[in-house]
Amino acid sequence: MSADRLVQVFGLEGDPATRAAQRFFKERRIAISFVDLRKRRLAPAELRRFTERLGAAALLDPTSKAYRDAGLGYLLMDDAEIVERLLADHRLLRLPLVRFDREISVGRDEATWKGWVTRPGA
Repeated sequence: MSADRLVQVFGLEGDPATRAAQRFFKERRIAISFVDLRKRRLAPAELRRFTERLGAAALLDPTSKAYRDAGLGYLLMDDAEIVERLLADHRLLRLPLVRFDREISVGRDEATWKGWVTRPGA
């Protein structure tokens, strides 16, 4: 992985999956930029990058307390409604959101991350 390319991790300080992503890249001496979603909200354009590639439903964490408390399991929502809820409450996101160049992943996805770091020219 070249030095001018950076892995960006969006998550929460103390979240186990976010810590796992940070540790994965740090152990491989790969520079990361960490964005703590408690301190800085996810920009709509950034969220759009993830939803265009993976779909809004892939970003929603149905196991989160915020999801259960809001009763979202009983609602049928289209992508626009999901995005609106995700922007309003970062606790609904499945973390971490990870971006490397034009590649993205959501959740703890070490198989995908390994592909990024072992790819020739990466």
